[in-house]
Amino acid sequence: MPTLSPAAAIRETPDRSFVHVDRLPGSSTAARKAASRAVKDGLLLPVRRGLYYRGRRTRYGVTAPRADEIARAVLGTRGIGPAGYSAARAWGVTTQIPPVWHVATLRTVDPIDGVVQHERRNLARADLNEKEIALLELLRSPEVYAEAGWDALADNVSAALQAGEISADRLRNVVPGEYNRAVRDNFARLETAMMAAE
Repeated sequence: MPTLSPAAAIRETPDRSFVHVDRLPGSSTAARKAASRAVKDGLLLPVRRGLYYRGRRTRYGVTAPRADEIARAVLGTRGIGPAGYSAARAWGVTTQIPPVWHVATLRTVDPIDGVVQHERRNLARADLNEKEIALLELLRSPEVYAEAGWDALADNVSAALQAGEISADRLRNVVPGEYNRAVRDNFARLETAMMAAE
C-alpha cells in the first residue's frame, strides 16, 4: 500500500484540525514545502512554527482556531486546564469573560497568542481531566473568581460528580501534592458536598 505524500495527507485532514509538520509523511523538507504550498492555496492557516490549522471554508474566508484549541494543540491535553476566570467560566460561577484564555500547565512553552500560561509543579495533575484541573485552579481563590458564591460552586461540583464529569477519588489523590495551601483548605471545605454526591 503506497504511503501518502505530505500534500495528500494535508488534503485528507478534516476541517477544524491541526496539522503538525513533523507528523506528516515523507521527509521533513517535503512536509515543510507541502505545508507552505497549502498556506498559499488557502488550505491551511499558519499558527506557529511547525503547526498549521485546517479551518472550515465559509463565504467570509477560512475559520481560525480559538486560543484554547491552539493551547491544547501546542501543550497537549494531559495536565492542562483552565485557570483564573477561564476556570470560573468552565465551572459556570462567573459572568466575566476573560480577554485571553488562562491555562494551568505542567510545562510552559514559548508564548501562545491569546493564551496566558501558569506553570504548576504537581505532576500528579497529569491524571486529571480539564474540568478537575479547573476546579483546583478555582480553589486557589474562590472568593475572587466565583462571583456566584461558594454555595453555587459546591452545587456545581455535586452535579459534576453525579454526571461523572469529575472524580472525587482522582482529586483526593492529587490535592495533597498541591503547593498552594488555599487549594488544600478549600478542597477540604468541599468534601461534605462531594461525599453527599457520591
